[in-house]
Amino acid sequence: MPYERELQAALKAARQAAALILKHYEHFERVPDARADISTIADRESQEIILKYLHETFPADALCAEETTPSLEGVAHTGPRQWVVDPIDGTRGFAKKNGEFSVMVAFVDGGTVAVGVVLEPALRRITYAVRGGGCWRQDGAETQPSPCRVSTTTEVGSARLVQSHSRSPSEPSWPAKALRPARVVETYSAGVKLARVARGEADLYVNTYPSFHDWDICAGHVLVEEAGGKVTGLAGEELRYGLPGAVQCHGLLATNGLLHDIALNRLKQ
Repeated sequence: MPYERELQAALKAARQAAALILKHYEHFERVPDARADISTIADRESQEIILKYLHETFPADALCAEETTPSLEGVAHTGPRQWVVDPIDGTRGFAKKNGEFSVMVAFVDGGTVAVGVVLEPALRRITYAVRGGGCWRQDGAETQPSPCRVSTTTEVGSARLVQSHSRSPSEPSWPAKALRPARVVETYSAGVKLARVARGEADLYVNTYPSFHDWDICAGHVLVEEAGGKVTGLAGEELRYGLPGAVQCHGLLATNGLLHDIALNRLKQ
């Protein structure tokens, strides 16, 4: 299978990081009012484990990651082959100790995501995909992975929208107002949200931030597409990775594919 070596490296790196994160998580003192930009020693140590392993395995590849750590020094940050890492996506979920965080590792080949791994340490769930090789899941004590498919929901009014936690819980978000789904589920971590769409546990995910980074969505992007769904910007743009600055500025819509066009139209209105 194409990218088999890259997939196995991503899985191993993510699992090594998850083991370290759980050790920190066990003794971490909960921060109920954690800020959105919180960073912990677990973030930085997790990133170092991942980057060191990937650099040893693929020394010529570029490395792009969220935290400023030693392994990013002296290496290319962009290139035709690039690893994109978020060592703890949803650090607020880690800090609040609600389990809503993930380790995200992606491999980008020529600007397109070829491999993605989203591992949820606290819930012992892993979702991964290879371009052209499908999307797979492995939970808890399961010894073998099983294939993932997106949902078959065809009506937005019957759909489940997954989104970030609301700042004002009593006030629906503007995507919820525009889409009018049957149910809204909130969680930290874009990786978790994208994995839920890929697994068929949610039908829609909308990211409305005007600016975010490749590591926020890269690994989860390929999960949704390989599970049969669709991912674009909020105006239907193709998302590209590996550009200087690793900045995304088109928002994101991830769906089961069947709902994509109608969701785009409602969001534009």
